[in-house]
Amino acid sequence: MSDQGFPRRRRLLTAGDYQHVFAHASFKVHGKGLLMLARPNALGEPRVGLVFSKKNVRRAVDRNRLKRLVRESFRLQQQRLPAVDIIVLSRRGAHELDNDTLHRQLHGMWRRLEKDVRKQSVSSTPSP
Repeated sequence: MSDQGFPRRRRLLTAGDYQHVFAHASFKVHGKGLLMLARPNALGEPRVGLVFSKKNVRRAVDRNRLKRLVRESFRLQQQRLPAVDIIVLSRRGAHELDNDTLHRQLHGMWRRLEKDVRKQSVSSTPSP
């Protein structure tokens, strides 16, 4: 059976985890209403954290819907992602996206992040 759950080890849990990504973000992926910050980790698997502020998404029902959709999208894509710590942030207008649009946008953002990480890891490895 494939590992498509969302256990605690796949989440950023502490303030230190978040601060480390904010301070040392190697990758930024922009989307309409969302921003992903990421940095490599030594755990061998991706982890995700969510920051959906009341300032950018006023209603709790909208924040919860967005977080639920991001978690589900990550859960489905986690096998393809490299070992990085990811923070997904909301921006103004995120709550205006419908579920299908948000799902397509997240899928594209995960692919861009995967491509950027692979491109940097290839260029940073010394050639023999």
